[in-house]
Amino acid sequence: MMWSQLAWKAGELALSSSQVIGQRAGRFLNPAVGKEARDHGELVLMGREKVEAMLESAQAAGVRALVMNGQLLSLAFSQAMSTSAAFMSLAASRSPEQLAGRQLELARDITTGSVVAASKLSGATARIARSALVPVKKRVKKNVRRLARR
Repeated sequence: MMWSQLAWKAGELALSSSQVIGQRAGRFLNPAVGKEARDHGELVLMGREKVEAMLESAQAAGVRALVMNGQLLSLAFSQAMSTSAAFMSLAASRSPEQLAGRQLELARDITTGSVVAASKLSGATARIARSALVPVKKRVKKNVRRLARR
C-alpha cells in the first residue's frame, strides 16, 4: 500500500510539474518575451527553487532514515533475543519429540520474523521516498498557482 501511495504522489507531482514546465517554456521560448525583468526573475527563482527543494528533500529523507534505523535496530535486537531464547529451549529439550517440536517452532519464528522485517523495511523505504517528495511537491503546487495568475 505504501508503494501505491508513493506512485500516486509521484504521478501527481509529474502532472503538476508538466504544467509549470509548459508555462515557463512557453514564456521563455517566445522571442518577444525574454527581455523583461520579470522573466529574468523567473529564471533566477527557478534555479533557486531547485536547489532549495533538493536540500529540503535530502534533509527530510535523512531525518526519516534516522528514525527508520532506530526502529530496525530495535526490531533486530528483539529478534536476536527471541532467537537466543529459542536456541536455549532447544538445548534444554528432554526428548527427541520435544526437540523436533522446538526446532519447528524456531524455524517458524525465524521465517515469520524475516517476513515482518522485510515488510517493515519496505514500508519504511517508501515513507522515506514519500517524505523526500514533499518539499518538491509543495514548490511545484505553489508555482502552478502563481504562474496560472499571470
